[in-house]
Amino acid sequence: MGKSRSLRRRGAGEAAVVEAVDGGLAELIPDRDRSRGWTLLIDGAPQSYVDLDDPAHLSFEYQRRLGHVVDLVAAPGSPVHVVHLGGGALTLARYVAATRPRSTQQVVERDATLVQLVRKQLPLEPGARIRVRSVDAREGLAKVPDGWADLIVADVYSGARTPAHLTSTEFLDEVRRALRPGGWYAANLADGPPLTHLRGQIATASARFAELALVADPTVLRGKRFGNAVLVASDHPLPIPELTRRAASDPHPARVEHGKPLTDFTGGATPVTDAVAVASPAPPPSVFR
Repeated sequence: MGKSRSLRRRGAGEAAVVEAVDGGLAELIPDRDRSRGWTLLIDGAPQSYVDLDDPAHLSFEYQRRLGHVVDLVAAPGSPVHVVHLGGGALTLARYVAATRPRSTQQVVERDATLVQLVRKQLPLEPGARIRVRSVDAREGLAKVPDGWADLIVADVYSGARTPAHLTSTEFLDEVRRALRPGGWYAANLADGPPLTHLRGQIATASARFAELALVADPTVLRGKRFGNAVLVASDHPLPIPELTRRAASDPHPARVEHGKPLTDFTGGATPVTDAVAVASPAPPPSVFR
């Protein structure tokens, strides 16, 4: 593990922590408004936000949308089995543990040095049933027993891009194997105009799942700017009205597309296979300014 440096930030009560990790330069920046709130940045790009006093608080837009998925995947408060591909600061795993006690979770985060940093500086609640594996996401997913997961969340970025081998039908075959019948898959996708990657990912998921929904800012869906979209997939009907209501009531409202409008949105895109898969596009520098 690399040596940590603490840097005092003007106006902040806590010291920022800066450390080289496998994926770049990690910074944990204290929140001026929340006494135990922290933002994780990798090479200057915001990755996660954690409030140690309130792990059910989700700050980032896309994480709030994934939180809605967690809320709706089973009856309120009931424990679930969740696989997180991509860990960051373990924000969503903390959210599941806080809102669904006794849940069992597996986190697959390749960056072992980052995991050590997060565990040291932002420790998990005692008794949280969260196991972390520091291996490649697809390799870690292959170790999940058949039909084990109620929910699989993919939020994997390397240099702000989703690796190509996590965008294919073969990858989704492995997701389906690990999901229980009727389980849900959710993916945090990032794209900008002309939305080629996003359209291809919807076509890929539709080749493997019967029901899909896409949650995103309307300006992203219109191809006006680069941004995140959360794709939700299952073989059982999704609670579209409730997902729509929650997304619309967020501080940054989102739209939910499903059914024929979502099929039309793909514009004839074809499913992505391992043979032709490429990483998601890099965000423009202006996204993080």
